[in-house]
Amino acid sequence: MFLAGFTLFCTPLSLSAEPPEPLTGAAWDFSHGPLKVSDDARSLVHADGTPFLWIGDTAWELFHRLTRDEAEFYLEKRRSQGFTVVQAVALAEFGGLTRPTPAGHLPLVDNDPTRPLVKDGPDNDYWDDVDFVVDTAAKKGLYIAMLPTWGDKVLKKWGQGPEIFTPENAEVYGRFLGKRYGNRPNMIWILGGDRPCEREQDFAVWRAIARGIKAGELLADNGFAHLMTYHPSGEDSSSRFFHGDDWLDFNMFQSGHRIKDGANDKMVARDYNLKPTKPVLDGEPRYENHPVRGDQTKTQWFDDFDIRQAAYWAIFSGAFGHTYGCHDIWMMYDGTPERQCADARTPWKQSVDLPGAWQMLILRNFLLNKGLLKDGHVPCQELIVGDNPDGTGYAAACCTKNRDKAFVYVPTGRRIVLDLSKLKPLETARQFVLFNPRTGETIKEVTVMKEGDFHAVAFPGKEERGNDWVIVIR
Repeated sequence: MFLAGFTLFCTPLSLSAEPPEPLTGAAWDFSHGPLKVSDDARSLVHADGTPFLWIGDTAWELFHRLTRDEAEFYLEKRRSQGFTVVQAVALAEFGGLTRPTPAGHLPLVDNDPTRPLVKDGPDNDYWDDVDFVVDTAAKKGLYIAMLPTWGDKVLKKWGQGPEIFTPENAEVYGRFLGKRYGNRPNMIWILGGDRPCEREQDFAVWRAIARGIKAGELLADNGFAHLMTYHPSGEDSSSRFFHGDDWLDFNMFQSGHRIKDGANDKMVARDYNLKPTKPVLDGEPRYENHPVRGDQTKTQWFDDFDIRQAAYWAIFSGAFGHTYGCHDIWMMYDGTPERQCADARTPWKQSVDLPGAWQMLILRNFLLNKGLLKDGHVPCQELIVGDNPDGTGYAAACCTKNRDKAFVYVPTGRRIVLDLSKLKPLETARQFVLFNPRTGETIKEVTVMKEGDFHAVAFPGKEERGNDWVIVIR
């Protein structure tokens, strides 16, 4: 409860923790109907209005590099960690057109998007294996956010390519995908694939794929109108290219892997304030176990604190969910030179248990248990009084839509001053508790000092990177 004065913390602070108990049951309940954009255009909900929580993972090479058994292992792990969405690419980046899968399959005939390599009978071609992954994910309550192709097949720019798409063949290919997967309950479409649009043809190709998918879904038996977005290159957003397009249901940006403490909260705010209003999501933030690209010393790597910082900054700034990422997992690095790129250093079957991945389950439980999903949340930076400089210790605040509860993420455990007059007036005293995003534990004895009209909150431990907390005010 509120305490006017200092309260001592008797337990020593630890910046490491055991993983939480795995999730039991399906990752998500599909019974509430297909996903759609909420009436206020700030989030995603099911057909019956039930809110949806996007906790995603980037498994870009999932279809291309894993056996069916390996794919099942990966999906089961992510289910147990509370993920709800897996982002994967149909025509993968690294040899996706020319290097066979472990089963010996290629996706297209002669790299022609109008000729998917489909053989008669079940379980004997590339697309049968994609079907297996999509359907296995559905059984586990996981959505597949499918990229029809990596962006280098449209605009090579860098990478392998080749550029194989025109507006004409792109629409045919989109129709194939829409018809084949339009009846799956767990599909979301992500166009793009880490590339910008620079030429008129680039815009035309992506719009043709979107048009083809929507036409194909109309042909699918019991088809659904699945949601659609665009995945841009680093430090860019779908809003720069397609914000006004009707097919773009929500904005996705990539805050990227260049620097520590990259201000993805500012990228959320930029898209959050655009008109027309659309939900916004960081679809590729800094990855766990990824080298910091802007580090000239070549010694820095992103860790679980970087993961938490990006996630809480984004959601408290107005994002409707968040996508996690791990450097070893997106490429499904298995320890061999053939699969190693961009300084990957740990085989993916080990990296699935990195602490940042398990802390996504802690984040999920926090959002569900504290009412942020049910009640809805809005940014509330006006709660914070005084200096709040950008960088490691930047504090992000949000509150429920009716302003009866508030939440402040403080990445470094620095003392912070709050103006509670910005919240809904209450007849009873407000309660303060601290939530530990590393462990999921709650501390009810909180150091709060009254300072004039404001309240100052102090935290256990030293002011340092990784001593992060959430103040819960209710």
